[in-house]
Amino acid sequence: MQIDPSGSRQLLELQLSNVNNQISGSQSDAGSTVDFANVMDGLLATGADSTSNRDSTATVSKRSSDGLLWLQLGSTYNPDISTSGLSSASNNIVESLLSVSNKGILDSGASVPTDYESLIAEASAKYGVPESLIKAVIDTESNFNPNVVSSAGAKGLMQLMDGTAAGLGVRNSFDPAQNIDAGTKYLSLQLQRFGGEVKMALAAYNAGPGRVSRLGVSSDSELMSVLNRLPSETQNYISKVEKAQSKYVI
Repeated sequence: MQIDPSGSRQLLELQLSNVNNQISGSQSDAGSTVDFANVMDGLLATGADSTSNRDSTATVSKRSSDGLLWLQLGSTYNPDISTSGLSSASNNIVESLLSVSNKGILDSGASVPTDYESLIAEASAKYGVPESLIKAVIDTESNFNPNVVSSAGAKGLMQLMDGTAAGLGVRNSFDPAQNIDAGTKYLSLQLQRFGGEVKMALAAYNAGPGRVSRLGVSSDSELMSVLNRLPSETQNYISKVEKAQSKYVI
């Protein structure tokens, strides 16, 4: 969505005019405060169709009012929209609004929540595997569907084969608690086996540790140099998990 800088500035000036009146008497007082919550509520509640501002905004185009959506919807601050014509106190309020909005975006984008946070956190602490890596494997393997079954017969969140599941003491691969615990334990074993090399561990998780061992490599960089010797599914699997992990890093 395009933002009309001049139109947005006009609308900001109109919407903040009442605020200026409220605080103009206290701008020179360094200790004075403004009820920021009330001001913010007032600003965000104001729209192009607001009855109280309809006359005063009659000359502002609809495109200009749409430009204010970057505030209402919490979009990233556009530095091209100038507030230099507003009062100092109003500028402070606008900057505070932008700061809160941008902080919310950064905080909310830091990590994507899942339906299995406590189970993943418990498995992470138990086996020493980062939560973000566990989530990335689940994301890639099953898209967090606990009932999925692959064409090869792998089951549940972390896609356990029956033989692997049985060896890890799993009675029901479709139970999220058992599946996450066993899948994380198996991933931990691969990390230990390959000296903490994540790409090698992921390749082993997907293609089997024996196939990775037969490559005769001892590091992720060496693995990448002979990656074409692994199935294309495994080659893609490593990059998919690494890409998915970026969504869950705190």
